[in-house]
Amino acid sequence: MKRIPHTFTIVFFLILIAAVLTWIVPSGEFVREIINIENADGSTSTREVVKSDSFHYVDNAPQTWQVFSALFNGFVDKADIIIFILMVGGAFWILNNSHAIDVGVMAFLRRVQRLKRYKFFQKLGVENIIIALVMIMFSIFGAVFGMSEETIAFVVIFIPLAISMGYDSLTGLCMCYMAAHIGFAGAILNPFTIGIAQGIAELPIFSGLEYRLFCWFILTAIGITFVLLYANRVKRHPEKSPVYKLDEYWRNRAAEQEQNPVVYHTPRTSWIIYILISAVSIYLAFIHPTTQISIGNGTSNIILFPILSALFIISGFVACRKSVHFFILDILFFTIFYLIAGVLGYGWYVLEIASLFFAMGLLSGIADSQSADSIAKLFLAGCKDILSAALVVGLASGIIFILRDGMVIDTILYGLTCSLAQTGEVASLGVMYVFQTLLNIIMPSGSAKAALTMPIMAQFADLINVSRQTTVLAFQFGDGFTNMLTPTSGVLIGCLGIARIPYGTWLKWVWKFILFLIIIGFLLMLPTLFIQLPGF
Repeated sequence: MKRIPHTFTIVFFLILIAAVLTWIVPSGEFVREIINIENADGSTSTREVVKSDSFHYVDNAPQTWQVFSALFNGFVDKADIIIFILMVGGAFWILNNSHAIDVGVMAFLRRVQRLKRYKFFQKLGVENIIIALVMIMFSIFGAVFGMSEETIAFVVIFIPLAISMGYDSLTGLCMCYMAAHIGFAGAILNPFTIGIAQGIAELPIFSGLEYRLFCWFILTAIGITFVLLYANRVKRHPEKSPVYKLDEYWRNRAAEQEQNPVVYHTPRTSWIIYILISAVSIYLAFIHPTTQISIGNGTSNIILFPILSALFIISGFVACRKSVHFFILDILFFTIFYLIAGVLGYGWYVLEIASLFFAMGLLSGIADSQSADSIAKLFLAGCKDILSAALVVGLASGIIFILRDGMVIDTILYGLTCSLAQTGEVASLGVMYVFQTLLNIIMPSGSAKAALTMPIMAQFADLINVSRQTTVLAFQFGDGFTNMLTPTSGVLIGCLGIARIPYGTWLKWVWKFILFLIIIGFLLMLPTLFIQLPGF
């Protein structure tokens, strides 16, 4: 069996290939202009887009020594994601030291075992139901508000759960990361892809919802089926898992929990933290009595913080009476609830989310009666444990800098766009789709890619009698699927680093499924050419 190269090795070779391309591909660029975009809430914002028929060649800018500065530039460009990974890693290390997640997983599995007494659950398989429900939830998150970076924080929760149920780390990673990105590709109301692309294409924001909802259902069903089939094979033959040896780390963690029985207790500091969080939640309920939740074109005013405050006061009291472990789990759950509220209601991104998880880690450590020095050491240990994931995110981002500084991305875009003029409707759609898919490998940012490609693609669609909505769908699918295999995606590399899965192992395991999804995506676009669909 051939040894799979280290992730750092693979990414650095990709940087070298990108540098070689800057010597082969002529440099060129489009002229950008600032336009006004009407948002879903009626407000306007400005956005930089490509000006039509503005491509021109420029002096070549071949990259040489820049391959060695790519890591530095990548770190600067992805500083928010890198810091996010370090803060989340440190926070969860503090939380994990309390063994709260292990206690929660074991308590959950004991309850699951009780369900097996019922024939209905025996027939369906309780573990299958759990995997399906978790994947549906994360797929909805990806489709509705574009969950992507947020999945990094959930990897350390679902991998131990998957291991405890007899599966592997790939299964746990798929439950959150893959599910969210399948939903991201399905994009029912994703403002970061659909919202921007439709705005630039001058389409009503989130129009064509009915057919996209159908596409999301098909893609999510396929994703769940794939994961369930794989998970059941692993459960029957664990040694056949491609990460069986790598999962020794996670199995050892589970074994340590079994060998060291938990002493259930509630220190005084837990009650102090309970009172503190209750007071803060009541304060938030007063200053934010209602929260405007925006999903697609619809907005609703919900008394969200008062509800969360009341629920925490009740559940936190019950959890403290049981054990500090259950109270820390309660803190974790409400951290997730506030994360969802912040993303949907207040536009939170990695800064706010990292700060939220950092606070969760500190509060968990204090609740567990850890000293200030102990909490600091645990946080640093968590950062050290996750540092390799942060480093590879910066290195992978360097690929983009080489191509951008070499000024070849626009040339590649222009050349592929010109080729569309000589094909029919179906072939043109296929070329657009393949182009968006390949471009996503070197430019994983959906919003940046929409600003670059949609001004040209939307106008070209008019010339070949293809609906602009179909062009947006091609962009949506092309942007979504390859996010799960491109080494330039900081989210993918970050999740793999936390899961301790080498990029080469992941690529070898997932590429056939991603190719299958790409084919399904093309088949789902074909009806838009021949059937009159709402919004198309």
